[in-house]
Amino acid sequence: MLGDLRTREFSKDEARILNPLQLALIGDAVFEVFIRSYILTKNTALSANKIHVKAIGYVKAKSQSHIMHEIEQYLTEEEETIYKRGRNTKSATVPKNADVRDYRMATGFEALIGYLYLIGDKEKLEFILNKSTELI
Repeated sequence: MLGDLRTREFSKDEARILNPLQLALIGDAVFEVFIRSYILTKNTALSANKIHVKAIGYVKAKSQSHIMHEIEQYLTEEEETIYKRGRNTKSATVPKNADVRDYRMATGFEALIGYLYLIGDKEKLEFILNKSTELI
């Protein structure tokens, strides 16, 4: 699993004090690698460009916002706090092809993924990642 790539595991306290955009940066990378691997596993004949194009359908803000709507009910209070911190963090820019609300929810989703990854909560991380492939 992805946890093997970490240089170290963060304690929950250490991860909680990170800037939500730092968590989102890590979460974005974790989600992207998971989705690309998922797509490749489903069809090894796809070219790199086709994998990339398919991955966009999963990693775009609208898709991540949809995933977040569907998984919110499964979050602990702590996880919901991390999500909301990410969602409410002001970003310098919003991509021109994304709705501001979707983009903020996607940032919260990515912050949550980054948090779970850094603290080594493989069970919840795998649940959310696998659920995301069912939802999109």
